[in-house]
This record gives sequence, C-alpha cells and structure tokens, in this order.
Amino acid sequence: MSFQQQVVVDCRGHLLGRLASVIAKEILNGQHVVLVRSEDVVISGSLYRNKLKYAAFKTKTMNTNPRHTGAIKHPRSPAKILWRTVRGMVPHKTPRGGAAMDRLKSFEGIPHPYDRKKRMVIPSCLKVLRLRPERRYCRLGDLSSEYGWKHGSLIERLEKQRKVKSEVF
Repeated sequence: MSFQQQVVVDCRGHLLGRLASVIAKEILNGQHVVLVRSEDVVISGSLYRNKLKYAAFKTKTMNTNPRHTGAIKHPRSPAKILWRTVRGMVPHKTPRGGAAMDRLKSFEGIPHPYDRKKRMVIPSCLKVLRLRPERRYCRLGDLSSEYGWKHGSLIERLEKQRKVKSEVF
C-alpha cells in the first residue's frame, strides 16, 4: 500500500490472518487504516472447527484468580475479533504499538463517512487467490452469531439501504 492520509479496506473475501498481518505492518509504519465489512472476513477451516477453537479461547480465564470473570474479555462482534487479531500481531504494550493501534478502526458494514470513500482490497489476502477451491471456510459473521453477536440482521438491512443509495448516487 502506498502511504495516504487514510486507507479504507473492504474486508469482504479476505482471509483473517493474512489480512491482519498486512494491516499490522501498515499501522506500525504510520498508516491510518479503516476496516469495513468485517463480518465478511473469511476464516479457513469449517465453521464447526472454528467454533471449537473459539470455544477453547472462551474458556481462558485469569491464571492467578480464575473467578475474576471481567479480567479477560472475549469479543463477540466481528469488528472486535478482527481488531483483536491485529492487536496480537502488534507490540501493543509499548508506546509505539499503542500508537499504532490508535491508527486502526474496524467496523461491521460500511458506516456513513466511509461509504463515500474509495475502498481498496489487498490481493495477497484474498480467499480466491490464496485458498484452494475445495477447502472449507467460514465467515467471521457466522462464527460471531454462533457466540452471541445479535446484530447480523441489522447490518444486512443497513447494507441493503446503502446499496440502494449508492445506485442512486
């Protein structure tokens, strides 16, 4: 990516880990990045397998006192899961990493200020180029809705409205 004021990335059809690593490198280099349509990010592996992996992640508690339930937050929304994945690839406990994470925003759907901006894709992260056709995959929105994210239908409705407006535009 060339350096710009702000880059808006359309996450639809991108692989989660590959996208997160590219975004982590960009925000560490000083680029402001906005991730939209995070519910359409693709994870390799079947939905059942990813549900098992996320269930194992959800059982993680605080080692010194497991009764502290508020100590570890397990995100449910796709935007937060994507944000947390990028955070795992950034040294977020250092000032440089904290400043980098401040340069990252992630959203479900395409909210108002970004629906009028040019959105880009990252070819090295696309599912159609990186995942063999017979391999199983699942959407991040489907995984999130299995674990308590309740806004999938709202995002679909808002996306339909946005598409109607963009056709008129």
